[in-house]
Amino acid sequence: MHYLALVLGLLIAGPALAAPRTAIVAGGCFWCVESDFESVPGVSEVIAGFTGGDLEDPTYKQVGGGGTGHYEAVEIHFDDAQISYAQLIQLFFRSIDPTDDGGQFCDRGASYRTAIFVQNDAQRKAAEKEKAEAEAALGQKIVTPILKAGTFWPAEGYHQDYYKGTSIILTRRGFKTQSDAYKFYRKACGRDARVKELWGDAAPFVH
Repeated sequence: MHYLALVLGLLIAGPALAAPRTAIVAGGCFWCVESDFESVPGVSEVIAGFTGGDLEDPTYKQVGGGGTGHYEAVEIHFDDAQISYAQLIQLFFRSIDPTDDGGQFCDRGASYRTAIFVQNDAQRKAAEKEKAEAEAALGQKIVTPILKAGTFWPAEGYHQDYYKGTSIILTRRGFKTQSDAYKFYRKACGRDARVKELWGDAAPFVH
């Protein structure tokens, strides 16, 4: 009797116990993508990392050095009762330059290319639909591929929430807090200016 009550309780409470869903995307500098998507209602966490290559447990230095096949990417954890996977992909396309197959903004090379890594058929279908709609809205060819997801490797701890860091670091402009250094990098790299040029008022993270 107690077992039956427990099973019924679990069935009733099922949705509340469900684990957050995840989306994996690569949009150039993972600090910037993390910063953008952690501001989205319904997103509980964004993890910076690497995926797409063959090297196990890669380091930032290894990926940046080239030859690993990995992209800088993020794993977005979200509650699909508040935001859908399709809505996240819609936001993603409008937060990058999907016409550039050589990197993103000032960051050049294979590890900075854009991609969507789908984990099942439903995600692939949604991503393909959003890609077609984004291409129609932009009026240009979108080169961002939709790829099958493999292992996602979290980056080193100092990369997580880099944009919020309070540590003092030495930059070419002198000593700055990590968060101020990030803001300077993002502006100097031309990310928001290019996204605004491409997407105009449809750019969700450009202020």
